[in-house]
Amino acid sequence: MGDAATDSGMDAVQRRLMFEDECILVDENDNVVGHDTKYNCHLMEKIESENLLHRAFSVFLFNTKYELLLQQRSATKVTFPLVWTNTCCSHPLYRESELIPENALGVRNAAQRKLLDELGIPAEDVPVDQFTPLGRILYKAPSDGKWGEHELDYLLFIVRDVNVNPNPDEVADIKYVNKEELKELLRKADAGEGGIKLSPWFRLVVDNFLFKWWDHVEKGTLSKAADMKTIHKLT
Repeated sequence: MGDAATDSGMDAVQRRLMFEDECILVDENDNVVGHDTKYNCHLMEKIESENLLHRAFSVFLFNTKYELLLQQRSATKVTFPLVWTNTCCSHPLYRESELIPENALGVRNAAQRKLLDELGIPAEDVPVDQFTPLGRILYKAPSDGKWGEHELDYLLFIVRDVNVNPNPDEVADIKYVNKEELKELLRKADAGEGGIKLSPWFRLVVDNFLFKWWDHVEKGTLSKAADMKTIHKLT
């Protein structure tokens, strides 16, 4: 189990990332306890048997019309292919620049890197000092029988007009939505219309925080909403 040959059906780009990228392992209080491959961190068998928990981030990028950029994950993604989710969801890696704890700088560095990787958004369009870390959530979500997530997820908001050039290996589609359009998307997902599915972590953020935080985005008062002390355990 676990060698590349076992997963010969996996997309080559995704397989390389699965074995080369080392996620940051944390305990439930977000203390770093080690590192492991992205592959092991997303195997439900390992998540359940070893309680592997890794650090992640979810970026919510709004334009200056206060519309939220959503992405549909590519068909080749190992976990949650073709689901709609927030702008960018990934992991800081076990490397010096992405382990810096001060004001979640390591996580913000990782977010800037992945916005370029996934969406082709240039680093200068998303300066790391423009991200507002709003909170942290801890959740577990199976994707299918084999794969899943168990993440301590940093929620990062940013308001910028950006150039977007999605990477088809990562992203199938993108769209900006206002609040009403997102509510309509939620309704369709709930009704099973058009095959629309939403990622479980995006749904948790929507159901618990998003709309009240969106009000702060529009008023320019995001920093008032931030709570980086609490780790919200959501299911």
